[in-house]
Amino acid sequence: MDHPGHTDTSGHILVVDDHHEIRDLLGRYLQQHGYRTSLADGGRTMRSILKEGGIDLIVLDLMMPEEDGLSLCRHVREQDGPPIIMLTAMGEETDRIVGLEMGADDYVTKPFSPRELLARIKAVLRWAQRMAAEPQPETDSNRLLFDRWVLDVHQRQLENREGVVLPLSTAEHRLLTTFIHHPRRVLSRDQLLDLTKGREAMPFDRSIDNQVSRLRKKIEEDPRNPTLIKTVWGGGYMFTPEVTEQ
Repeated sequence: MDHPGHTDTSGHILVVDDHHEIRDLLGRYLQQHGYRTSLADGGRTMRSILKEGGIDLIVLDLMMPEEDGLSLCRHVREQDGPPIIMLTAMGEETDRIVGLEMGADDYVTKPFSPRELLARIKAVLRWAQRMAAEPQPETDSNRLLFDRWVLDVHQRQLENREGVVLPLSTAEHRLLTTFIHHPRRVLSRDQLLDLTKGREAMPFDRSIDNQVSRLRKKIEEDPRNPTLIKTVWGGGYMFTPEVTEQ
């Protein structure tokens, strides 16, 4: 259900929360700042709105009675859907981490100020727009193989050799793509910030070290003893596997 109001000047935001007071508050606030908004009280309405297309970002409550935000986050990532900012309660740190690993791009902890959420939305949208504007890699193949993984560059999906898709956040996908295009080279943290176009748009907890740690948890057999993304002391990181086209 669209929230009537101001014209769309900055993007179309879908707010998913089972508390109608929070939905209405955020809908009105975002409209006042130039966004078009759609509101959903749960997963069923969210899926229906997403099928219509045109959503630029989802604000998704983590705790909902019918279908929780973690499963909805995974669904959106598997469908190559828009960026996600999760709303979480103070005590839900474990769920917050799981949500980031399932592909959420950022989170805001309740209680929060609408101004804080607006800043997160602007940062994530800038990131997503920069990614969309990036030229496609100079390769004849859409699918790149490394170790036991296949990255579909155009679909922005990572899957294992059995075809099981692993959700990646926008930031994780951009970082992995950067490593793949610079294999067996030592990249400093500053170089990685520049290459991922994230220096200005980085959400608050998106340091390169945090991104690398989350990426390792997804692609390494033993994240505590990484062999694919190695730390080069005093230098940065190096992506070690051979990359081939499928």
